[in-house]
Order: sequence, then C-alpha cells, then structure tokens
Amino acid sequence: MLLRVFDTLGRVIARAPRLTVLLWAVFAVACFALAVVGVGGQTLFERLSTGAPSVPGAESSEADEILYEGSESGASLTLVLDDVDPSAEDLPAALATQRDGLATIDGVASIIDPFVLPEGPDDPAAAPLLAADGNGFLVVVELEVDLEEQAERAALDELEAALTALPNALGDAAPGASGQVGGTSLIVDEITHQVEEDLATGEAIALPIALLIMVMVFGGFLAASMPMAGAIASIAGGLGAVYAMSHWLELDASTVNVVTILGLGLSIDYGLLIVSRFREELHALVDEDGGASVRRRRGDGAVEAALRRTMQTAGRTVAFSAVTVAISIAGLMVFEPEILRAFGAAGVAVILVAVATALTLVPALLQLAGRRLVRPGMVDRTPGLRWVLQRTGDVAAEEGVFSRLATRVQRRPWWVLGGCLALLGVLAIPLAHIELRNSTIELLPAGSEQRSYVQAIAEQYPASAQAPVTVVAEGSLEEVAIWSAELAELPEVAGVDVPAPFGSYVVVGVRPDSDDPGGEVARDVVTAVRDLDAPFTTWVTGQAANQIDFTEALVDRAPWALAVVVLATFVLLFLMTGSLVIPVKALLTNAISLSASLGVLVWVFQDGNLSGLLRFTSTGGIETYVVALVIAFGFGLAMDYEVFLLSRIKELYDRGASNDEAVRLGLQRSGRIITAAAVIIIVVFTGFVFGELLVIKEVGFSLAVAVLIDATIVRMLLVPATMTLLGRYNWWAPAPLQRFQRRFAINH
Repeated sequence: MLLRVFDTLGRVIARAPRLTVLLWAVFAVACFALAVVGVGGQTLFERLSTGAPSVPGAESSEADEILYEGSESGASLTLVLDDVDPSAEDLPAALATQRDGLATIDGVASIIDPFVLPEGPDDPAAAPLLAADGNGFLVVVELEVDLEEQAERAALDELEAALTALPNALGDAAPGASGQVGGTSLIVDEITHQVEEDLATGEAIALPIALLIMVMVFGGFLAASMPMAGAIASIAGGLGAVYAMSHWLELDASTVNVVTILGLGLSIDYGLLIVSRFREELHALVDEDGGASVRRRRGDGAVEAALRRTMQTAGRTVAFSAVTVAISIAGLMVFEPEILRAFGAAGVAVILVAVATALTLVPALLQLAGRRLVRPGMVDRTPGLRWVLQRTGDVAAEEGVFSRLATRVQRRPWWVLGGCLALLGVLAIPLAHIELRNSTIELLPAGSEQRSYVQAIAEQYPASAQAPVTVVAEGSLEEVAIWSAELAELPEVAGVDVPAPFGSYVVVGVRPDSDDPGGEVARDVVTAVRDLDAPFTTWVTGQAANQIDFTEALVDRAPWALAVVVLATFVLLFLMTGSLVIPVKALLTNAISLSASLGVLVWVFQDGNLSGLLRFTSTGGIETYVVALVIAFGFGLAMDYEVFLLSRIKELYDRGASNDEAVRLGLQRSGRIITAAAVIIIVVFTGFVFGELLVIKEVGFSLAVAVLIDATIVRMLLVPATMTLLGRYNWWAPAPLQRFQRRFAINH
C-alpha cells in the first residue's frame, strides 16, 4: 500500500514539475511576507512574548495572575540618572522644566522623582529613588491604565526618546550627567530584537557553509542547490506556520529561532537523502546500457523511472523519519508549561513543512534537472577540486571508507562497545550536578542596555527593586504584618519588606541572603515560606518559586511524555525492521548518547567552561525548558540518523545479505550521507551559537554536540558493534509478530 502511495506521488510530480515548483515559490513568498509584514502591519516578531516560563495552575502562576489582574498601574519607563549630585542648587528648577515637558506627552499619568516630594531628596520617602552611592536618582514615568495598544506603544516610544535626552537637557545644573532608560516594554523589545538578529546571524553563517559542503558531497552546484532550495522554502513555511500559531498560542521569542534551526537542518537532511538516492538510481540506469540513457531522447522515461524508484525508497525513509522526529517533539505537548506545548506544536508544524519540501519540491527540481545530475559539472572538471571530489562525492561504491571502518569494528566489537560506553559515560558525568534555571534578563548578553539597566537598579536602588521572593496573602494587613515576623526569622532570610495592601490582598517581599534570585538560597527560602502554617491563604512567586513549580511540572508529566515517545518509536521501528531487539537497542543507545550531550552542556554553560570562547556569562544553571528541548529534539534527530542507517541495512538484509555484510554495506551506502547531513546540521546549529541570546546559544550548542556524538560515536561505532555482537538476533521477533509485521511493514 505504502509502496503504491509513494510511487503515485513520484509519478504525479514527474508529470507536473514546473507547477509544483511554482506553487512552492508562491507559498514561500507568501509566508515570508506574512512573517515580515504580517496582517494589519503586525509582524511575527511583534507577536512574540518573553519572560520566565510559567506553569498554568501552579502556585507561582496564580500569584502572578493575582498581581497582574489587581494592578492599577499602567506601563512605565524609568530613567536611571548617573553622575548627578541630588543636592545641586540649580537641579530642582532644571528638572521641573523637563518634568513639565514629559507631562505633555499623551497618555502620561504621573511622574515621580525625589524632587516632587515635600522635602525633596531629604524626604524619607525619597530613599528608594536615590542611588546608594549618592551620585544619582530615578525618574519614573507611568502611563494611564486604559490606553489602547497603539496609543500606549506611541506614548512609550515618545517617552523613551524624551527620557534619553533628559540628562543632556539638564545643562549646567548637572554637567556630565548620563542616564539609562529601562522598563518591561524595553526589555521585551530588546529580547525580540535580539531574536531577529540572532536568526539573521545564524542563517548568514549556516546557509553558505551548508551549500559548500553539499557541493563537496554532490560534486557540483546543481545537485547541491536542490536541498538548499528545499531549506529556504522550509524556513519560509516554518515562519508562516509560527505566525499562524501565534494567533492562538502565546509564543516565546526563542520559539522562532529554535524551530527555524530544526526546520533548516531537517529539510537539508531530507533533501540530501532524496538527491543522493536519485543520483544513485539514475547512475544505475546509465550503467545498465553503457551510458546510452544519458544520450537518449528526453522523453524516454529514464528520469521518471529513477524519480519513482527514489520516492519508493528514500521518499519512504524520509517520511518515516519525519514521523519519528515529529512524535519525539510532539511529546513536549504532554507537559503543562505553555512554552513547551508551543515548542511542540510549532516544531511538528515545521517538520511537516520540511518533509513536504523534501517529498515534492526537491523531486520536482530533480525531474527538471534530469540527466544533468549525472554528467560531470564544471566543478568536477576543475583540476584543483577533482581529487577532493573523487573522495567526497556521493559515489555508490561497494567498498570505501565506511565499509572499511565497519570491517575494523566487526573484528573487535567488544572493544569498540566498551570504549564507546566508557567515553559516553565520562561525557555524561557533569549531568550529575545539573541545576535548572528559569532566567529572564540574564538571557541577554552582559553588555546589553536593558541588562545593564536592571543591574544598576539592583546595585544602586535595592529598595526600589522587586524582592526576589514575593508572598501574596489573602488576609488583613494587621494579620499579615504579625505573620511576617515569622518570615524574618526563617533561615537564610536577609530581610522582609513592610507588608503592602493590594486590593483585597496583602503583598510581602522577602529578600534572601543571596544576590542570586534563582539560586539555592532563594529556593530554600521559597520552600521554607511555603512550609509555614499561615492562618490565611498564601501564594509565593518569584524566579526561584517559578523554577520549583516548573521543575515539578516537568517531573510530574515526564513519565507520560516518555511513555508516548518510547511506545510510538518502538512500534514504528518494529514495523520498519520486523525486530523487537532493534527498537530496544535504539532506545538505549539514544538515551546514553543524550546523557553524554547533556553532560557536555552542563560542563560548558553551567560550569562556565568555554564562556570566553562562546561569549556568554553563566547563570549558574541550565534553562529548564532547554533540557526538555534538547531531549526531545536530540532524540528525534538521533532517530533520524537511525532510520537512515537501518533502512539501508534492512534493505540489504532482505535481499539476502548476511547480518554482518548488511551492516558493512549499509554503513558504506548511508555513511557518506549521514556524515554529510550531520556536518551540515552541526553547521546550522553552530551558526546560532554565534548569536547573543543565551537560550539560543544553549540550544544550538547542545544540539550540535548531540548530532556530533550520535553521527560519530553512536552511528559509526556503537551501532555496528552492537549489531555485530547480536548477529541474527538483531532481527528476532515472535512468529505471530513477524506475520503481523509482514502484513503492515513500512520498510523498503
């Protein structure tokens, strides 16, 4: 049944290649326009959100919702004035003039600085607005609560410009004054802008290098350009899909980069497999009649025959691989945190686009190129490159580097198995001390404007900074004030803010004895506060509380997600191979490989190794959802290469080759494509490491390491060694299951 489906697809595309390419071109342009221009002028990046990931229904989320819904304040911006003496004689008059100018901006509700208080900077209430070193103060401007979105955006833009110009406008009253403007809206803007820049940086690095690698693999630009065309269409389709999803899902800013990385890498992987198999099938037709088919008339059907055979084999492998990757990533949708559900949904959508380009657009381009793909190109005829291309081109030789590697592995499989497991075990050691974080402003590079602004507030204006741990209490002010004395007695608590009424609630800020809002001390304080037996209902929030709730949500749903992915993968691999042993082996090797990859991630980003080379400042942990993404995406990519290799081995085994011969020849025929695909996807992921946003660095680096480990240690060494040791038991299954598999098989 499946054979007929892919054969029919190949035949339809072969009969209408120009229409297929045209439809994809229109689709890609429309998706790019949708992402860049949007509907109603709102672009994709303007629809993204940012902030610490939350868990619906968790205690910290409920507290945040209470604080958000009960807030009677509008959006605001704050100017941190530096190098200013608050006691300067001419300063009050100069600042009053600037205050009057700020008040003329439409939407401004209030302006607060030390000089609006009755006693000026000497007023006790001014203390939170004055710098700790006595060399500056704050100017806080708040907008009206009920402003419409466009009016608020316009007011914030005008206000930012006015506050930025204010230090120079003070003139002789504050010579040499400088300032930083910050606020929630500016933090969001800076993160989303950084996402755009990192996306452009990653693509600018990855695409040219990927094209060069494919030229080396295929020996020419024509064949290499086809997976690249699929990749570009996939990027467009992925951006369009994410834009559409943003209308019913709240998408974090990093979603765009992460799913773009995935779609770009997979589309190139799949395109490589399709183009390589097509060239192999076309070469086989040429070899059968001594090359006459290359010279025969265009309508003789040789190209269509090669394309249909490609779709029946490589096309089916690509589709099966996409299903396994999609199932792995769809496992994220089992979790409660919205950010993981969004990543799962967007990831599946991008995978569908990537596989669609590989099964329609790339075959259409192959049909149009036809016999030119087996003729020597200009690159092949270049003397300096011919020697290299003879060793890197996708020749279908029975013997080569990979078959010789497999032969050596098969001579000493126990040694290879032991060495691989030992190496992967050493790489996994740092995973034992992993710390999970839900960072916010720390995701921006150390020198960014808004991160500098937040650090300035924390260092010079601690009283105005929000307490790292916030308690929302449903009690009277008097009751909460009495109870707050117990908070001050808790271990590792440095201080407790004066309880403040908040509608029908009371808010208490708790300040741990640590500068790290998400560190161990802050987490211990959150746990201690939650364990207190308060005489009224309380909710605890803050970065540490959010991390605790997020981690608990992951642990709670992890068994379900794991069960879905493992069961689906097991069933699909069984239907592909007819074996119960191979799925178990694949799951175990993937688990070991991912542990090693996460260990390297911890060593680099949590422990701070390579921080200078990769240009980041460690937060002391790994972003919580990065771990979930690496496991889901890394497992999916590992299954991608597992399918590529097993499909060739099973094809040879079904044709009568012995187990060892099938492994050796299967590695030879798929090793070059697996290696090329791995190198390209590593380049793609590494391109995004050169961005500035920490979470994108972590995802790009960890997935590059995961692919490197999987495509080398696992696919080239561990898999041949284990399959050699297992021998004919690789293909074992009970007789009833064998009959079931033969009926519903999805192998070649």
